[in-house]
Amino acid sequence: MKKIILIGAVTLLALTRCGNQDPNLNADVEIPVSVEDIRLKPIEEFINTTGTAFPKGEIVLKSKITASYFLEKNPQTGRPWQLGDRIKAGTLIARLEDKEYVNSIKLETNVLNLELTESELKKQESLYEKGGVTLKELKTAGINFENAKTTVESARLQLDKTKVVAPIDGVIVDLPYYTQSTQVDAGSVVAKIMDYQVMYMDVQLPEKYISIIKPGQLAKLTNYTIPEDTIIGTITQLSPAINADTRTFKGNISINNPDLVLRPGMFVKADIVTDHKDTVIVIPKNIILSRQRGKTVFIVDRGVAVERVIETGLENISETEVIRGLSKNEKVVTSGFETLSNKSKVKIIK
Repeated sequence: MKKIILIGAVTLLALTRCGNQDPNLNADVEIPVSVEDIRLKPIEEFINTTGTAFPKGEIVLKSKITASYFLEKNPQTGRPWQLGDRIKAGTLIARLEDKEYVNSIKLETNVLNLELTESELKKQESLYEKGGVTLKELKTAGINFENAKTTVESARLQLDKTKVVAPIDGVIVDLPYYTQSTQVDAGSVVAKIMDYQVMYMDVQLPEKYISIIKPGQLAKLTNYTIPEDTIIGTITQLSPAINADTRTFKGNISINNPDLVLRPGMFVKADIVTDHKDTVIVIPKNIILSRQRGKTVFIVDRGVAVERVIETGLENISETEVIRGLSKNEKVVTSGFETLSNKSKVKIIK
């Protein structure tokens, strides 16, 4: 009788334990992850810096005389010159009219005098060959001709002061408004032209990079107002001296800006390329985990997450080169890796 009771108690205990067990305890949980096929691609290692972009060519045009001001028309648009207009060297921007000033130059009179002295010189040369005049008389005629020529050249230079002409190719960035025929004083600003197809920027670089950054290295430049455009520059000059207060050294970047995308005065972010590889395994930098065994990532193999220890090479803000530990065409986990452990079952969602 006791044996029957004991067997019944054991059976009841077993049934009770089975009834309390979670039916999903032995079920496999698949962790959702996103993956990316490993491909060979280029990577660049660069140093970040910032600075202000300045034009290579810049000139302020001022009135050289006191005269009446007349703004000319842009031959491309048919309207008076405006801010932002492109202009070619030698193009007339404005006229400065002063009849008294022009009359005082006496250009026509001086030109006539030049013609007379030239004729006299030719006459004296002919006579000298025949023995009709002395060498002194010939030289006097030559001096008179040269003086007359210089006088005409000076008169023309004086007349040039009545014309405001662009000395360089560029863009009009300042054009003070004057009503037509308004008298402007000598020294008044008439226009400001900048040529910024080529620009430059001075940068201050940390001392630790003095042996890494070298002339000729490329710099990729961006501005927050033009996020889709990357402008290419080149390191042209580097100072060998370290600023004792800031622990930095000065560098100069030349910027190629043929489409005028970058504007003078813009605050620019520059990535100076210090190293480059063309075809290597590159993965996102943020998926690398630091473990006791070293740097690790997860790949997916037949529905299972496999932890891999990797060795890295070049890196930048967003990407890292993998020298050892991964192979081309493997699928590396790019999201959902935070909760993974080795041999976890996963479900690829992207």
